[in-house]
Amino acid sequence: MLAGSAHAQPAAGPAAAGPTTVTPAGHDYAAKLAGDATFTAGSVTVTCTVSEAAGKIPAEPGNHNDAGPVESAVGAPTYDSCTTSLPGVEASVTTSGEWTVSMQHGDPSTAGLTMPTGGFVLKTSGLAECTVTAAPDEAATATGDWANGSPSTLTFDATQVPVKVEGGFGCPTSATSSEFSAVYEITDTTDPGADVAVNS
Repeated sequence: MLAGSAHAQPAAGPAAAGPTTVTPAGHDYAAKLAGDATFTAGSVTVTCTVSEAAGKIPAEPGNHNDAGPVESAVGAPTYDSCTTSLPGVEASVTTSGEWTVSMQHGDPSTAGLTMPTGGFVLKTSGLAECTVTAAPDEAATATGDWANGSPSTLTFDATQVPVKVEGGFGCPTSATSSEFSAVYEITDTTDPGADVAVNS
């Protein structure tokens, strides 16, 4: 979802990526929001309490990369039950297009969620009618921290997402980025007894 990520790179540039293996190979998984997802642009914050996505871990040998992340397609995440910080203003989110996820083992391990150009559109209605389009000019990646567990989790902490805001009174039209925060629980839907894990 963004051009940058919450992880600052050292001045000398990022270190070479190490090996990554995502297991169980070939299994389907679900990502479900734990708590709230928030989008903040200017002085306006939108909070959604329902969000989910589904994907598939690549089959062997595609679930391993000797020198970098393991990438695969993922369904466009959905966002529902959204409210805004402005009284009298409602919000809805529409996602579209082909999204991908890129998992990289490290300390911490990370997962980058890449959306296509204009693949995320947030609209408000009521006292302020605004349209917020994420990745307005080109595909962008939101990077979060991955933690193995039962279930594993993916955490986005105030990750910066490039946006274009259109609308009239009450719309933060000068904002060029939005902060995205959310925690997703990742579960194996092929074998509920298994855990989705990112290792070396």
